[in-house]
Amino acid sequence: MSEKEKQLGRTPANPNLLEREEARLWRIALLFVVLLATALAAVTWERLQALPYHLGVLPIAVLFVTIAFAAFTYGRRKQVTELKDLVRGLQDHVRTPPTDEQLDQLSQVIARSQRSFKELIDSFDDVAFAFSLDGTVRTVNRSVTQLLGVPYSAVVGCKLDEFIEQPPRSDLEQGLARFLERRRWSGMVQVRLKKSSRSLSFDCVLNAIVKGDEVVGVSTLARDVTEEREKERRFTELFETLQEGVYFSTPEGKLLDANAALVHMLGYASKQELLELDSTALSFDRTKSPVLGRTADDRGGERAREIALRRRDGTSAICLDTSRAVWDAAGKIIRYQGTLVDVTDRREMEKTLRRQEEFQRYLLESFPDLILVIDLNERYSFVSSRIHDLLGYKPEDLLGKKVEEEQGHSPEFLALFRDVGRGRKQFGFCEYGARHRDGGWRTMRASASPLFDAESKLSGVIVSVRDITVEKKLEQQVIQSERLAAMGQMIGGFAHELNNPLMLQQQARRAAEIVQNLMYFSRPPAPGKSEINVSELIQRTLHLHAYSLRKNNITVDFLPEKSLPPVHGDPHQLMQVFLNLILNAEQAIREVRERGTLRIRLGKSDKTVFATFQDDGPGISSDILPNIFDPFYTTKRPGRGTGLGLSICKAILREHAGNVEAASGPGGGAIFTVMLPSGPATAATTADA
Repeated sequence: MSEKEKQLGRTPANPNLLEREEARLWRIALLFVVLLATALAAVTWERLQALPYHLGVLPIAVLFVTIAFAAFTYGRRKQVTELKDLVRGLQDHVRTPPTDEQLDQLSQVIARSQRSFKELIDSFDDVAFAFSLDGTVRTVNRSVTQLLGVPYSAVVGCKLDEFIEQPPRSDLEQGLARFLERRRWSGMVQVRLKKSSRSLSFDCVLNAIVKGDEVVGVSTLARDVTEEREKERRFTELFETLQEGVYFSTPEGKLLDANAALVHMLGYASKQELLELDSTALSFDRTKSPVLGRTADDRGGERAREIALRRRDGTSAICLDTSRAVWDAAGKIIRYQGTLVDVTDRREMEKTLRRQEEFQRYLLESFPDLILVIDLNERYSFVSSRIHDLLGYKPEDLLGKKVEEEQGHSPEFLALFRDVGRGRKQFGFCEYGARHRDGGWRTMRASASPLFDAESKLSGVIVSVRDITVEKKLEQQVIQSERLAAMGQMIGGFAHELNNPLMLQQQARRAAEIVQNLMYFSRPPAPGKSEINVSELIQRTLHLHAYSLRKNNITVDFLPEKSLPPVHGDPHQLMQVFLNLILNAEQAIREVRERGTLRIRLGKSDKTVFATFQDDGPGISSDILPNIFDPFYTTKRPGRGTGLGLSICKAILREHAGNVEAASGPGGGAIFTVMLPSGPATAATTADA
């Protein structure tokens, strides 16, 4: 015991006991760090799985690094203890020179320490290396050698510019003075190696290596973020080139970012000008909540709606807004992202069309004549309200009924419709008798002309009917007066007429010519329908579309059926139906995957032949299923479809006395079933004959 310790009355602590306590505290601290990392990984596991770029593996990486750090620290602690023992032994025998065994033991400890440190940095996936101020490489980890494709010995001792094309050494020297002052730098660096033409992106952290008070080198830790930057670049290009407006906003409706299309849509000169607006600037009523905002209890699901945005000039932009939330690691909504499609012109066009339709309806209703539209199946498809004034009926009393089903229908009227509807006449008229609802008879004059659809195809006949009962009575009275007035002249000429035997022969010949003309007009045109093999027709359709299906990686699973009975119909129209269904299946598959399968099956039942087209696309949701056959109904982006394909299929099959039905498959995808009557021509196809 030293004199000082004796004076203080204390006994020196046992060095071995202190070291054991220190080691125990180290183990507890390291165990606590490992347990903390494990708990952190377990708690944030589910939330981190939702993050992009596969950040869900971050908890495992944190746990791995923590364990590696603990193991390294423990090994270093053990090595430091050995060094302390050696140093203490040297201090105890300071007057005695160290033995060779002690020096050898010290060298082994130092070598193990260096090897452990080298193994630790080699285990990093990031690039780690150190170099002197003149650019000489001092050490690198395994990631550097793998990146350069050369061994460790071929890198250490060489200059950096022997391997790196970009950035050049001149750029590094320009920032050296500032780095020496701050002794630390972090940022993004674009690197191109001499053996590669590809540019790489690294997120770097540089720290000065100091000896005494002088900087002698630089240690670098860099993470390769090339893939992330490429994804960001592609996303930015897509973001800026989309025709639809794309935006990011706070939950309160304040814009965070917008693409060029949205800036142009709202009439602003620059993105910065748009982003500087407050959250209510795009709303017409600033006393209400912002138009892009959501309520506090909103769960962040997808929202699709139509909104009115205020442009820079104060005008209104009608937009289809589709948006959803973005969450942070803690599950909190941090922003909303969405698209805005300007449908202002479309809505104005719809208003114009509605006004035109209203005008046409009012025009037809105010027309003094009765207006009738009869389709090719001889059914009334439009009846103006003028029928109540002329015949005492309501329009709904005739709508949907066939002309022949009408009580007391006129053969002259039916013949007029068939002459025009079958192309025998471009325009015709007739006079006929019609029974009023009160039982009386009226004399009517009908004028008929063909009615064409948007594709210039004949879709029916439009007929204008006028009541000429009064005119006929007046005409008969005038004729009777003229007869009485001409009676004297006729009596005077009887002798002459009786002496002219050629008169009756000429009238008979004229009557025969009239009968021949009527027979000619009543003949049906050459039929456009024939006996069809549905299996062969589908095969022909698939052959026409084979290239597109093969190009888009669509496999067709089609089993021809030779035992099917024939159907009666127009092969060109039915081929259009099958082609539309194949195109719909192809487009649906391409929306969700790069390849898929179209399954076509044929079958028959009692007097019916059916064909099913089943794809493995996204299917048809129940809320839109009732509307898919409506004209102009489509779920595609603007410019991608007219919404007429399925409605045309429905119309063609109805003309063939058939039908088409749609459903979602049990395992996904959509199923369309076409049904056609088999055997000879049905009533729907022979009624025109």
